[in-house]
Amino acid sequence: MGHNRSSTAKIIPLKAEPEKLSGLAVEYQKRNRETVKTVYKALHDGDTEKLAKVVRTELEWWYHGPPRCEHMMRVLTGGSTPKGFRFRPRRIRAVGDRVMVEGWEGAGEYWVHVWTLRHGIIAQLREYFNTFITVVLRVSEDGDEARLWRSSDRVRVHVSLPDLVLSV
Repeated sequence: MGHNRSSTAKIIPLKAEPEKLSGLAVEYQKRNRETVKTVYKALHDGDTEKLAKVVRTELEWWYHGPPRCEHMMRVLTGGSTPKGFRFRPRRIRAVGDRVMVEGWEGAGEYWVHVWTLRHGIIAQLREYFNTFITVVLRVSEDGDEARLWRSSDRVRVHVSLPDLVLSV
């Protein structure tokens, strides 16, 4: 007969200060951040050629939120977003091969995108709509985790959102 093991993971604050990272790591993260910024600029400009250069043809996509809000997938597959809705990044942070982006437009339109890049091309998108996100990295086999990113507290003040922890 088996048994269940349960443990509590300790979240260790992580200060990924540029001066503590190697120059190569800083450059890698900067390139990843710029690649993701290219996506939003291409979407804004309607430049599908530029978009096709930075996003894999077979993009792995995960979505959490109301079905009516799957805006990014509609746009990436040739559809359209509701009139007046625009992805306007308010905060972008690159950590390794992941880039976290958040944006909001008034009450009820808060989103987080977690992009994963492989060799400079976007391979995965995790899209969260009206959900508060904390991204953690497992740093030991004992379950210790380092917080890489957390949704802006400014958003929490305006609306009540469910919380999710994304472990990468």
